[in-house]
Amino acid sequence: MKRLFLIAAASMALVSLSGTASAHITLETGMSSWGSYYKAVFRVPHGCDGAATTGISVEIPEGVISVKPMEKSGWKITTVVGKYAKTLKSHGKPITEGVKTVDWSGGSLADDRYDEFVFLAQLPDDKDVMRIFFPVTQTCGAKTVRWNQVPKPDQSPHDLKNPAPYVDLMAPHDGMEGMHH
Repeated sequence: MKRLFLIAAASMALVSLSGTASAHITLETGMSSWGSYYKAVFRVPHGCDGAATTGISVEIPEGVISVKPMEKSGWKITTVVGKYAKTLKSHGKPITEGVKTVDWSGGSLADDRYDEFVFLAQLPDDKDVMRIFFPVTQTCGAKTVRWNQVPKPDQSPHDLKNPAPYVDLMAPHDGMEGMHH
């Protein structure tokens, strides 16, 4: 029985993966809880019109703090630090600045290959924030694709040509507390 479940789970994973293979840059985990630590896994399913991906740049939205990019073999990581719009708290201490952009460059991801770019961050602990968008710029040599469109309140992200990856926020419940560091 357990083996049957694993086969079914693997089949569903393949189906969900193939559904995004020709699509946009997306986040692997589309839901998390307010104030939790979140492993942001940006899935890059293709290059730019046949050209290999040579850079990924992610804008960090206001309220997302403690950003720590994961090392990626063959890629150089740089971060841009800047001031926050307002003073935030991390572990009870006030913070006024942090990572605003994470860039991966110097690598090459062929158009017919899939890869992931990852960082850990703490999400806002603000019940008024229901969805956070992470605009991404994908560079393929001289070509650039900006995955930065945010839907209007009555519009679905699926209706956009270049939607920004996003995560929905909710109250924590059993098994969804997020990652601790």
